[in-house]
Amino acid sequence: MSEYQIKATVRYDGGGFAGWQIQPEARTVQGEIERVLSLMAPEPVRILGASRTDAGVHALGQVFCFTWKGEPPLRRLRKSISQMLSPDVRVESMEVVPEEFHPIYSAVQKKYAYTISLATEPDPFSARYAWRVPKDIDLELMAELGRRVVGTHDFAGYRCLGGSVKTTVRTIYSVEVLKGGVVGPDDADDLWRIEFVGGGFLYKMVRNLTGTMVDIARGHLPQERLAELLESKGPFSGQTAPACGLFLVEVAY
Repeated sequence: MSEYQIKATVRYDGGGFAGWQIQPEARTVQGEIERVLSLMAPEPVRILGASRTDAGVHALGQVFCFTWKGEPPLRRLRKSISQMLSPDVRVESMEVVPEEFHPIYSAVQKKYAYTISLATEPDPFSARYAWRVPKDIDLELMAELGRRVVGTHDFAGYRCLGGSVKTTVRTIYSVEVLKGGVVGPDDADDLWRIEFVGGGFLYKMVRNLTGTMVDIARGHLPQERLAELLESKGPFSGQTAPACGLFLVEVAY
């Protein structure tokens, strides 16, 4: 029987999950997708994701791969997963890819976005997807701080303990501060997002960069702290932005 390599793109609300990666006695995105896929397959299915998003982190464009024995019913698989895990998970697309395709090592860049709310009071329609910072923030300064971390650097000082990597050097292609949240109400004038595009990111690196940029932009830290952490060997010492505001937007191949 022939085997096929399937690539899928999925979006999910991470609020009800203990992260992407499968864990014993915990509800995870990987675990739930594997569970429903295995119900439709002749044997258990294991999937491999492009990013191990943390508990509470969301995704609009997570990518995963799996092997399917026999001709894969892509339309039925995609629809069934979405229906069985609705409304938390929806598979956007599925396609057959070459055997050498790898969701992690074949990726050329990733885009993450972090939403911040400047509302003085919590908004029930954005609280689940934004970090509310009810303080005056210098948005122009925050944009400038983002530009300072663009390029290839050793980001060991922005990495939390828990990940296992060969090197802490990463390249960031762009950081932009933009009006509007990643998701949420269109009429929310107090939502802003920081978009990070890079070749790859360390464990909690985006949330640590965000927390540092926000603290500097609202006057809690001196501007020099950004560079000090870039020169640090780590682990990160500072405020990690909450998981609720972070989205994996896209993995590009």
